[in-house]
Amino acid sequence: MVSPPVLERGHQECADCPIRHRAVCARCDTNELDQLEQIKYYRSYQAGQTVVWSGDRMDFVASVVTGIASLTQTMEDGRRQMVGLLLPSDFVGRPGRETAPYDVTATTDLMVCCFRKKPFEALMATTPHIAQRLLEMTLDELDAAREWMLLLGRKTAREKIASLLAILARRNANLHLKAAKGAINFDLPLTREEMADYLGLTLETVSRQMSSLRKDGVIQLEGKRHIIVPDFDLLLEVAGDDSDGGMLM
Repeated sequence: MVSPPVLERGHQECADCPIRHRAVCARCDTNELDQLEQIKYYRSYQAGQTVVWSGDRMDFVASVVTGIASLTQTMEDGRRQMVGLLLPSDFVGRPGRETAPYDVTATTDLMVCCFRKKPFEALMATTPHIAQRLLEMTLDELDAAREWMLLLGRKTAREKIASLLAILARRNANLHLKAAKGAINFDLPLTREEMADYLGLTLETVSRQMSSLRKDGVIQLEGKRHIIVPDFDLLLEVAGDDSDGGMLM
């Protein structure tokens, strides 16, 4: 039996939030942050727990604070496909939409900062900073989805693996206010099986390509999850991307 999410009232100030500079509240001033404080609460999920099922009514929207969640769509015959990842600072839910379009599942232990939906929608109407930032995030997500179509349709297995690692490396660097260049290290939040599902590859192919990238010096592995990228530009080259990393979310 899956445990219910842990519900916590705001246990940290918005100004001290680790995703403050990237989240939907990034442009808010002190008064706007105070208004958000009045409608927020936190939920924590264990790895494997469902945040929301596709088609369920959502009474909240949220920002991922820590951890990773996956977006999954299920076909009529029961086949499932991971269609996206939610990383720290990413937004969960859509104002104005009553139900969830995808299953959202905690891939790792997850904490989200939730906002009651109706008050958040009302706040958007009177707070241009929130609406503007959400629009920017939505357009970034659209760009990433278009680039992901290219990755899945045209890139080789090696390029797919390198591209996913580059996405995670850059997002980790940005979250810590560091430039994505030179040597970068991060913890891989996905298992090999989850990487295979997300990239449309077999488990054997993922394992083989990860070993090949390690052998060629593109990455180094410490344990099962810690990744060291000695040269980020080399990783981008292997991924088939330019230094701008246009596909990166």
